[in-house]
Amino acid sequence: MRSEPPGLRRSLGVVDGIAVAASSTAATTSIGIGMGSLAMTVGLQAPAILLVAFVPILGIATAYARLNRHEQNMGSGYVWVGRSLGPWLGFLTGWVTLLGTLIFMAYTTAVTGSVFLQFANKAGLHSLLGLGLDPNSTALSTVVGLVILAAVTVTAVTGVRKATRLQTWLLVFEYAVLLGFCGWSLVTGSHDFSWSWLNPFAIHSGTGFAQGLVLAVFFFWGWDAAFSVTEETKDVRDAGRGGFIALFTMLALFLYGSVAFQREMSLSELVEQGPQALTYLGAKLADEPLASLPLMALLFSAVASLQSSVIPTARGMLAMGRDRTMGQVWTKISPKYGSPALGTVLVTSISAAIALLALAIPKLNEMILAAVNSIGLVVALYYGLTALACAVRFRGMLRTNTREALRAVVAPGLSGIALLAIGIYLGRDYATMSDHFELTPDNGWFMLSIPAAIIVSGLAMAAFAKYRRRSPYFVTGRGTDADAVELTAPENVR
Repeated sequence: MRSEPPGLRRSLGVVDGIAVAASSTAATTSIGIGMGSLAMTVGLQAPAILLVAFVPILGIATAYARLNRHEQNMGSGYVWVGRSLGPWLGFLTGWVTLLGTLIFMAYTTAVTGSVFLQFANKAGLHSLLGLGLDPNSTALSTVVGLVILAAVTVTAVTGVRKATRLQTWLLVFEYAVLLGFCGWSLVTGSHDFSWSWLNPFAIHSGTGFAQGLVLAVFFFWGWDAAFSVTEETKDVRDAGRGGFIALFTMLALFLYGSVAFQREMSLSELVEQGPQALTYLGAKLADEPLASLPLMALLFSAVASLQSSVIPTARGMLAMGRDRTMGQVWTKISPKYGSPALGTVLVTSISAAIALLALAIPKLNEMILAAVNSIGLVVALYYGLTALACAVRFRGMLRTNTREALRAVVAPGLSGIALLAIGIYLGRDYATMSDHFELTPDNGWFMLSIPAAIIVSGLAMAAFAKYRRRSPYFVTGRGTDADAVELTAPENVR
């Protein structure tokens, strides 16, 4: 008698969903290394653009929660868009989500390595080892970050429950530090608060507004990771609850952090410090060892963000693998840990390869900005398509239930259109801002080439899945859930 192949374990609750979503969003990392980029784009209107960006993001979150209640699938947007808007757009949604996250992981690996090197310098290891440990060296930061990524992979492989417990403790520490130092800045800061900081109309450039909005969307990106573990959640509604709680928490932290930074630092200081803004804040407010706490919080946030990126990506690939739009290697479930162990290792291996390729950009600061600019367009695309999928699927409510139609059709539809419109506007601006291609974050052709390459490669992979793999997904447009397929056990693979 053949034994049943191992499957995913339903072991998560709402707190775990919050941990996954909040870790993936990585508020401390976003504030610590992103405020400089945001200040460079919109000046002192960072709090305003974060508020504006939250409006469509809330509509997107409503769409995710509604779709998840009706169709629980770890593939989320890949499945929902495929059913409502067609399998080609559905596959493209899954593909851009995958590659966007892999690129993010690659760059976050270098950031994590850079923060670790800063710790090493403070501890005097550079003198002890006789080595130059430059945290602004992309090459050295990447190598150190890859070692940390390997450790993160181990915790992700050994079970999602164990990983979320670790993320919860990391979040508690980093939020305590962030709240403490930002609160200190709010009280003692030398720059007076101005209501103009909350006025988006004070952003005089349309391009600056669009770029700032995409950057702000990138700040919020990650809360949807809660829906990637819906098939491992005891109560399917906990995925939506975790996502919403994390999202509103992120809004509060981003506004709190942005105002605090501007109370303590001038615009020129924010721009000059760039990704070192949080550690600069710690050094400005306190002496050692307290001054090192923000750096430690940034390191914890980066590690948690890496881990929470690995988890949903491996599960998204599992969903695509069981539909045969991707290879069956992604469907293997570890009988010992009840997780897609092989897929997790593959995800981290691919992101490690991308991190090594990124060494073509010599300075870490430029690498971070180039990644944020590129990924923002990709995020706007797949969020927008998922929101439109919700509006299309529940459009019948416009005739039957006005109140529910506002939440399931109007809000998601308008949010999706807004994000896609901003992405198109910014893409057009990138295409016309430079007269030649160059590997720099301010070159329009370079910033546009990455999302364009992701989309073109996605269409090519979709064609391969449809005509070569003959995936049933392209016939039905629907994803396969865990209850309808036997996930592949290692011993059953020929």
